[in-house]
Amino acid sequence: MQQELLSSVNQLLGVDVDPQDLTVSQMAGRALVVFTATLIMLRLAHNRFFARRNTLDLVFAVIIASVLSRAINGSAALFPTITTGFGFIFLHRALAWVSSRSEWLGRLVKGGPSLLVENGEADLAALRRHNITLDDLMEDLRLAGVAGIDQVRLATLERNGEISVVTTDSDRRDDA
Repeated sequence: MQQELLSSVNQLLGVDVDPQDLTVSQMAGRALVVFTATLIMLRLAHNRFFARRNTLDLVFAVIIASVLSRAINGSAALFPTITTGFGFIFLHRALAWVSSRSEWLGRLVKGGPSLLVENGEADLAALRRHNITLDDLMEDLRLAGVAGIDQVRLATLERNGEISVVTTDSDRRDDA
């Protein structure tokens, strides 16, 4: 009975079929299995993985997506590929855990912030280092609701690639 069930699942998912011989229904079945496994993986990865807040998260997201797509199109074995996806999730969690406890490793895998503006003065060398033009910086300032660079106390390129802005009038609001 168990052997018959396993044989039916293998047939339904095209487990022993060459990629070019997979039927539409077999690929759809594989996609459903990969979708379900991916949901479980992402729940195990926690919500921070969804945010792709740094290089580490982005790299893992791209690799896992690439690996799992191979399971759907049949260019890699279905269940070993899903198992590999789970392995990457656990590796991501381990690296995230270790890097949250080691400043050195955190900077290595996630990067570090870079000061772009201080007290209304743009650091042109920092902008060049990060390939940010003055026009790019001004666009980000405007999107943050800041009209001019003279209103910026600090603007920092954060580890996730976004520019955070602290304005000079934010000091006045704290005193009020």
